[in-house]
Amino acid sequence: MIRMPQSRNHRIAVALVGFVLLMCGLAYASAPLYSLFCRATGFGGTTQTATSAPARILDRTVTVDFDANVDASLPWSFEPTQHSVTVRIGEPVTITYRAHNKSNQTVTGNATYNVQPDKVGSYFDKIQCFCFTQQTLKGGESVEMPVRFFVDPSMADDPNDNDVQHITLSYTFFLAKKQATTGDAKQITAVIAPKTPNP
Repeated sequence: MIRMPQSRNHRIAVALVGFVLLMCGLAYASAPLYSLFCRATGFGGTTQTATSAPARILDRTVTVDFDANVDASLPWSFEPTQHSVTVRIGEPVTITYRAHNKSNQTVTGNATYNVQPDKVGSYFDKIQCFCFTQQTLKGGESVEMPVRFFVDPSMADDPNDNDVQHITLSYTFFLAKKQATTGDAKQITAVIAPKTPNP
């Protein structure tokens, strides 16, 4: 019977452990890396952020439609205060969304967002947005949350976007994993779950 040297067994074991740790690290980092890639490229309709409006405003216009969604775990209503606006490319515009906490508990939510069609994601820039931070509403509280954005004038130079006349900006609010009050999201969901009315 041929035995493998003990040092070789040790090297194989170390290599396997290293491989498993590497795979775990890649799995853990994949979501933030994918998010970073999407923000950098506009992939999947991910919008961009900007600190100021562009100097150039074009005559070409696009209509921006606003969409709002709420995950079933979050006891809020959420809607745009206007459903669409026609803007000149490069023109900064401020619109608002309205959120209402339908429960009697303080609840924190966070919003995900994207634009359609996907190809304009890299040209849709937000200067100010409630989606940059988590939002906390007291029980029964209603707020209007502004979004200030512009469509980057460089979109007009992209022949792939010559056909774009409508852009849809969509948000979905989710229950935040970390709540502003004590307890985790699962506990708070149980507390604020709507009761079934008596017949």
